[in-house]
Amino acid sequence: MTILRLGGLTRSGFLRRHWQKKPLLARGALPGVENLLRRETLFALAAREDLESRLVLRRGGRWRVEHGPFSPRRLAPLRGGGWSLLVQGVDHVLPAAGRLLREFAFLPHARLDDVMVSFAPPGAGVGPHFDSYDVFLVQGAGRRRWRIGPCRPEDLLPGAPLRILRDFRATAEWVLDPGDVLYLPPGCGHDGVALTDCITISIGFRAPTARELGARFLEYLEERLALDGMYRDPDLAPRRRPGLIDARMLRRMGRMLDGIRWRHAEVADFLGRYLTEPKPGVVYARPPRPLPPRRFAAAARRRGLRLAGATRMLYRGRKVFMNGDACAGAGGSSALLQRLADHRELPPRERPDPEALARLYEWYRAGYIHLGNA
Repeated sequence: MTILRLGGLTRSGFLRRHWQKKPLLARGALPGVENLLRRETLFALAAREDLESRLVLRRGGRWRVEHGPFSPRRLAPLRGGGWSLLVQGVDHVLPAAGRLLREFAFLPHARLDDVMVSFAPPGAGVGPHFDSYDVFLVQGAGRRRWRIGPCRPEDLLPGAPLRILRDFRATAEWVLDPGDVLYLPPGCGHDGVALTDCITISIGFRAPTARELGARFLEYLEERLALDGMYRDPDLAPRRRPGLIDARMLRRMGRMLDGIRWRHAEVADFLGRYLTEPKPGVVYARPPRPLPPRRFAAAARRRGLRLAGATRMLYRGRKVFMNGDACAGAGGSSALLQRLADHRELPPRERPDPEALARLYEWYRAGYIHLGNA
């Protein structure tokens, strides 16, 4: 795989001109990407229980979605152009897809969602729709025609199992060949139709809504609230209207709730845990016969280490977040763990200090990291 080419733009130029602003078509952006995987490989991945897969079926103007895993018996009879197969999280299990993600490492790991791969026969697609997040549509094998145009949430087809746009009117159209990349900002309507047997690789970037973020943060705070005292009203007087919440009770309980506070450090801790939390259904393969600590240390120096495909790792200062948990590093261990988070691997001949080595060994036993860089 060659370095991602953004149509003559630098990374900074792309972010300044296009990121969350307007689409970009980059011809020949990723030469050789058509060799990432074949139809047979994708069908085999669709049979796995640890990956999310969907079969989108269209008959006339009606859409139907089936959820996997799919047995070969279910997929083999599919004929014609009225279906598409989509598999999420391909980077979790396919090292080549993980390497593809490194081409986009100029964007924060915290924003990355996953790699979705779809297969469509000629004439097929999932219909005109829009996404609420940034996406790079990478053309693998075959060719696909993409049309883009403006849209509004109220333009969605009611009752459809997908976010299908009705009366979609395209303002631009391109045919993508293998290695071409189309970037779309959030809310950009698009419709892709396969012209040949076609594999498209979608690299999405998560964008939680304020409501989702707020709800999860309140859950985080609930586990850590430390409010003291109990409601008291020693000056209570007889009531003529016992059903009324009076002003005095309102003020006193309001003062109790005023004790709910959070600091910047708590927000950072929440975000680190939340943004590295594995998706439902993710399974980490523990080593069947883990090496003892000394042999693990020697093997790590000899072979290097790499994060498992499904592992999410971020850091803030000396605190490191791994798959929804947090740990604090110190001195050299903190710098080494930050390098692992940035590059998703440690090369051979690294010499972690005892604290970092103990942490790495714990993650190795859990299946979060593997020996040998990919």
